[in-house]
Amino acid sequence: MSQRAMHDGNAAKAASPAQTGAGPWAPYTRLLTGAKRVVVKVGTSTLTHPGGGLNSARMEDLVRQLADAAGSGREVVLVTSGAIGAGMSRLGMARKPRSIPEKQAVAAVGQGILMQTYESLFADCGYVVGQLLLTRDDLTHRKRHLNCRNTIESLWRMGAIPIVNENDTVAVEEIKFGDNDTLAALVAGLIAADLLIILSDVDGVYDKNPRLHPSATLLQVVEAVTPELMEAAGGPGSLYGSGGMVTKLQAAKMAMAGGTAAVIANGARPGVIRSILEGETAGTLFVPRPEKMAGRKRWIAFYLPAQGQIRVDAGARKALVEGGKSLLAAGIVGVSGQFEEGDVVQVLDEDGRELARGLVNYGAEELARIQGRSTQEIHEILGYKYFDEVIHRDNLVLSV
Repeated sequence: MSQRAMHDGNAAKAASPAQTGAGPWAPYTRLLTGAKRVVVKVGTSTLTHPGGGLNSARMEDLVRQLADAAGSGREVVLVTSGAIGAGMSRLGMARKPRSIPEKQAVAAVGQGILMQTYESLFADCGYVVGQLLLTRDDLTHRKRHLNCRNTIESLWRMGAIPIVNENDTVAVEEIKFGDNDTLAALVAGLIAADLLIILSDVDGVYDKNPRLHPSATLLQVVEAVTPELMEAAGGPGSLYGSGGMVTKLQAAKMAMAGGTAAVIANGARPGVIRSILEGETAGTLFVPRPEKMAGRKRWIAFYLPAQGQIRVDAGARKALVEGGKSLLAAGIVGVSGQFEEGDVVQVLDEDGRELARGLVNYGAEELARIQGRSTQEIHEILGYKYFDEVIHRDNLVLSV
């Protein structure tokens, strides 16, 4: 793992009291104190007791912090887990259901309980809440994507706080493979958030799994989510949750790429949201790119699923990554998947690592015929030429 990724890790181990404007977060204080649009994701392990059931005291503390943030003029979105955990408690279940229909049924029971609790707690703070139950498809389809954003912005104008959860009762793929960490990152991109806060049952990201390695060191600032860092992340989390540190790192990486700062912190720490927004060191801070990614680029990078892969040679890699060029057929050494003109594809280097994603101007069968050939040969081979570029740089988003 690089020294940059492990910045001030030893200081984190000492667990000294946080100070505003001091410590390893000091150079980035403005990212936190100046954040106007904030997405807070709360995991099941933070919201529920170890034996099941909602932790009302914890939820009350979190709600008061969110209300304070909204009261200070920030636009806040809460992305919450907990429906399955709440449903398990109400149904007297000691073990998380395994089948998809059972999980959906338990979520159907728990979602109402979860929202009723939030509604009551926010009302005590003088706020109305609005519920959005989303699947990834809602954010993938352009019209629904825009409708979601418009709904959130309308709720803000009305003085309400949006509460987002995945629609577990109908979303089979999300329950099987998804998590609210990814959903939170997608929501952050949807509204061009300044800050994403992911609250869980750990203090932040460690250089290795602290539950298995007592000597693990907390990383307080991460400037790059490296393969080594991903490998060091542990497996799935608690009995009631579905995610683990890997999904949180993936969400943070997504946020960083889009120009959104991210923090992973312990939701059990009293006043943790307030501390973060005041610039205090309170977990692991992920430093974003200097500028926010344009909406079209975010759409290509995060919301549209890749339909195939294009493998390129070293020359094409250099042109894309260092030169900011478009992808030409001459640099392509392999094509896989079934995709058509206008689909999103992954661009891989010769070792199979993702370099970029982009909208292709030619389908898979066409590219298989013209790969490695010059632009001047395209018309001769295909009998037509749509574009000189396979992927224009305006439709290309780098992943490195």
